[in-house]
Amino acid sequence: MRRAPTNIRSPWASSPRNRIRIAQPGRVVPRSGLRCPDPCMTPDQIIVSLLTLLALAGFVLQPVRYDIVAMLLLLGLVLTGQVAPASAFLGFAEPAVTTVAAVLAISKGLQSAGTVDLLLRRLGGMRGKPRLQIGVQTGLCASFSAFMNNVGALALFMPVALRNAYRDKYSPGRALMPLAFGSVLGGLVTLIGTPPNLIISSIRQERTDLGPYALFDFAWVGLPISLAGLAYLMLGGRLLGGARGGKPVLPGPDAGSYVAEVRLRPGSRSIGAPIRALEGMADEDVTVVGLFRGPNRTLAPPGEARLREGDVLLLEGPPEALHAIVEAADLALTHKEGDEDTEAEEAQPVGLSVLVAADVDAVEAVLRPGSPLVGRTVGMLRLRSQYGVNLLAVSRQGRRVADRMADIVLRPGDVLLLQGVPDKRAEAFQALSLLPLAERNLTLGRPRHAWLAGGLFLLGILAVMFELAPAHIAFATVLMAMILFRVLRADEAYAAIDWPVIVLLGALFPLGEAMEKSGTLALLVDMLSGPAAALPAWALVAGIMLACMLLSEIMANNATVLLMAPVALGLAQVAGLSPDAMLMAVCMGTSCTFLSPIGHQSNTLVMEPGGYRFSDYARLGGPLALLCLAIGTPMILLVWG
Repeated sequence: MRRAPTNIRSPWASSPRNRIRIAQPGRVVPRSGLRCPDPCMTPDQIIVSLLTLLALAGFVLQPVRYDIVAMLLLLGLVLTGQVAPASAFLGFAEPAVTTVAAVLAISKGLQSAGTVDLLLRRLGGMRGKPRLQIGVQTGLCASFSAFMNNVGALALFMPVALRNAYRDKYSPGRALMPLAFGSVLGGLVTLIGTPPNLIISSIRQERTDLGPYALFDFAWVGLPISLAGLAYLMLGGRLLGGARGGKPVLPGPDAGSYVAEVRLRPGSRSIGAPIRALEGMADEDVTVVGLFRGPNRTLAPPGEARLREGDVLLLEGPPEALHAIVEAADLALTHKEGDEDTEAEEAQPVGLSVLVAADVDAVEAVLRPGSPLVGRTVGMLRLRSQYGVNLLAVSRQGRRVADRMADIVLRPGDVLLLQGVPDKRAEAFQALSLLPLAERNLTLGRPRHAWLAGGLFLLGILAVMFELAPAHIAFATVLMAMILFRVLRADEAYAAIDWPVIVLLGALFPLGEAMEKSGTLALLVDMLSGPAAALPAWALVAGIMLACMLLSEIMANNATVLLMAPVALGLAQVAGLSPDAMLMAVCMGTSCTFLSPIGHQSNTLVMEPGGYRFSDYARLGGPLALLCLAIGTPMILLVWG
């Protein structure tokens, strides 16, 4: 058992010049030693508080991306004099930021080299055993997630899970949500498992005399939570009930419901036919969800409406059925490239029939959070001219996309049906941050590169374990070695880094300095000190953990850590708790996000392929969150309290 450390300095004193202390409850003593006679706020405190509240609103409402919100907050602090211009971008030099970037790129290197594929081949012997498949997939995903990026681990196992579901004829909804939750649970175990762990370690080093956490310090609490969570996921899949009945998303163009845009070209045999007759030309259900005739737009047009030359239709249905109806009704796929509508067949001579061509095929891909396509309309994209791929259709869970293809605003979790030559398509997936759902080729890398990548990563882990080098130096060295030995190209390394996350971290670190310097942090802790001092230790730890869980469901968990950790350290001093107990509560709470599809990127990615509804996450994730809270609270107090 770890004992509570005694060599603790003021948790909000990262340097002597910024040191602030609590003299007694209700009195904040600034550096000058003058007391504020009444509960008042200085102009600096008002400015910092208002900017922080505006940033919180931006994270929740998301009028712009979270990294833009963080940068606007940083600039606001600089322009109002709360952060010195010379210190504005020092947050990007934090070890946590460097380590996050290095681990993201290393994860890509392990994937490209085929290191993980050596183990994935072992899954081939579980044919016909869905429960065993799901359990092994989830366990392996959690194991890899402890040492690589959560979303990277999910990206490796998600196509495997889909392939197994298709082969053994069960719904992917049985496998994908446990897989996503497993990738989150695995990140709790090690320092590099998830960015919040690295941020907490950096805050511990800066704001106490204890130094950073070791690689496996998080395992004392994270491993019991992960093992219990995985056991629950093995037994609790039935809680999804009928919600897991979404149509399987299969390798290739066999997925569920898409919306595609077609035009009645001159001489089409369907001119004059009623819409009802057109819908009946396919073996499976195809619905006309929109009719565009000149400037007129009709959603859900009546079945007796007759078609005219030049009509543009939105068809909803499975890709095979869409293919059949385009051929049978003599229609043409449309595509908007720049400012002019062009028929897909002008660039692809066979239209949808190229889905079964030998050298050109179509593959589904999930739009990842942070992709450059998020927030843009299909009409703004130039995928064909820039990347050599054609966007055939868009599928979105939970609502019918009843806009013209050119007007659809893409969102994280959308599934795109992209057509093109495999080499061109692979380049587009990497550049556009798309996760392909096609059946994986389990021989992606050469064996020499696979073993070399694994060996280099293992050396980095050993260097951190035995304290031969700090994490940011060790993993930056591993990344450079991968590039020098040509396991990973430099452009692949840059493309693998989630730059919005890096910007978020670098921009938010100076907020702590501003809150310290202005006295806002001391004032906030002083306001909370009364209730905190009255609570028993277990209630305070559980309360902080629960608050972080709920905050992380509505804003980025990295932002939650940076905002909550200084407050938690202050409350630890007031309540007489070890700072490690409160830091671990913040860390575990921000990572245990299972209640919604927007709480974590892994949750978002599986929503559409798994056919889930919003409420399905709380149904399976609610008991899991309570389990994490019930196990985490006593373990934190036992080990760190």
